[in-house]
Amino acid sequence: MAPNTRYSISDLQREYDDGNKAPLENLMRAWKGIKELDPQDPRSFFNLGGFHGEPFRGPGTTDPAWWGGYCQHGTVLFPTWHRVYLYKLEKALQSIPGCEDVMLPFWDECSDESRLNGIPRALTDEFFTLDGEQIPNPLRSFVLPMAIDDQVSNDGKLYSKPLHYETVRFPLSGLVGTPEAIAATAAHNAQYSNYEDRTKLLNINISAWLNFAFEIDGSPRGEIYSKFVACLDAPNYTLFSNTTSMGAWNKANPANKIMALESPHNFMHLAVGGYDVQNNPNPGNDGDSTLIAGANGDMGENDTAALDPIFFFHHCFIDYTFHVWQVRNFAFGGFTIDTNDPGAHYSSNSPPPADGNPDDVLSMDSPLQPFMLDDGSRYFTSADCVQILNQLGYSYGPGSLDKYMTRDAPTELAAIAGAPGRTVRVDGIDRSKIRGSFIIEAYAEVDGELKSLGHEPVLSRWQVGGCANCQTHLKVRADFNLPPAPAAQLDALASTAPDSPPVYVSVRTREGSLHHNIGGPALLGAADDASLAEAQPAFTVDIV
Repeated sequence: MAPNTRYSISDLQREYDDGNKAPLENLMRAWKGIKELDPQDPRSFFNLGGFHGEPFRGPGTTDPAWWGGYCQHGTVLFPTWHRVYLYKLEKALQSIPGCEDVMLPFWDECSDESRLNGIPRALTDEFFTLDGEQIPNPLRSFVLPMAIDDQVSNDGKLYSKPLHYETVRFPLSGLVGTPEAIAATAAHNAQYSNYEDRTKLLNINISAWLNFAFEIDGSPRGEIYSKFVACLDAPNYTLFSNTTSMGAWNKANPANKIMALESPHNFMHLAVGGYDVQNNPNPGNDGDSTLIAGANGDMGENDTAALDPIFFFHHCFIDYTFHVWQVRNFAFGGFTIDTNDPGAHYSSNSPPPADGNPDDVLSMDSPLQPFMLDDGSRYFTSADCVQILNQLGYSYGPGSLDKYMTRDAPTELAAIAGAPGRTVRVDGIDRSKIRGSFIIEAYAEVDGELKSLGHEPVLSRWQVGGCANCQTHLKVRADFNLPPAPAAQLDALASTAPDSPPVYVSVRTREGSLHHNIGGPALLGAADDASLAEAQPAFTVDIV
């Protein structure tokens, strides 16, 4: 294996199975090492994992007007901030004795192996044998060496974690911040006490999401794979980088929509953290959701996502995809940020991170806090991490998207994101009225059959309304392409007749689902939480 190269974790597993055990063993050794460091050590996993969200620092420790983590989401700094984050984690791994050559692998989420089997077993096996001793697999979870105290007003200590809390994934819950949450979580998790059984459920869910098909030009395509591929044709870095910029562009250009990297990224967070696929969608009826109620894994929200080791393997694939976009779009040597775009402003997208300024205009020179250059002279900026080999000293091994590095391989952007014709536009969903992350789903009745138009995942917090800076961007919008259909059929789709609505939209939350029939009010299925409908004002669904 070539030096300074990030391979897929599956490649390391195959090398291990073929007798070359050192690469995977040293990776496990390095992860074990940083997890065992004193939590005050800047190289410790507790310190590095905590940069993303909890434990909060700065004004956001107590003030709901601030985000207490450093992570960038919904802004033009999303890809570059996380690129440097991975770099710093990788340097910490290399600081462990005997691990100087360790590189951070990526979980190839678009590979056939992931589609068929789910998460690579190196990330889920319960144990690993290192130096002749069986140890807990360092990559499957993290046990907190310190308690996390959620002091943000209006949070109700929901994100507090006790000493020795262990991160969890679907189908488990990790909400333990209040007596009520502790009791509910204990009862829920008791249903999934067998490790092998719940790992099977996790892998079934990942595989189901990766295989979930919706129709493009009459042919079923994997939605997440298609979105990863489609984002590679985003015409510039600003639109490629984040969902805020994508949403603004798509609203203004419904016949020329684009896909942003952050959208399929969000899918995988929610798949690992707690949402499953609806196998038989039947909007408005009792059995429309197969969601395991109470599944609240750490990857499902930003507060503690990075305290699960799988976060970094997931984001390494996001960075690999970023690299593929750069090569395909001749941006390997550099790119620019449109500072007039809404994604370049906190006030129109997301609250400023710890130590940030809510009035900042984000640019290539914006500091990527808290990450200092290796010489300690100043903070990294996006301009410092454009060229992964020349500036950061790493490259990528083979991956499932390599064929799209050249323009000879067409992507599915025109089909999934920019096909001309009608669009189902969902608007006015108020994040402050929905506790936790959620998924917007759209379906259309075509030739008498119900067809999925796709999903839009929204990564959110359990308590959003308390964030003053969030108040300017609480409304969520999603666009879905209608499949090709005769003009008469499109006219029928545009009908507002409430007795037989042909377009259905569902907002699946952790506490129930909201349904909307085109031309009618938001409707609840009988199994849904009525309080959700009372709290959430009716959102709009239009065909444009």
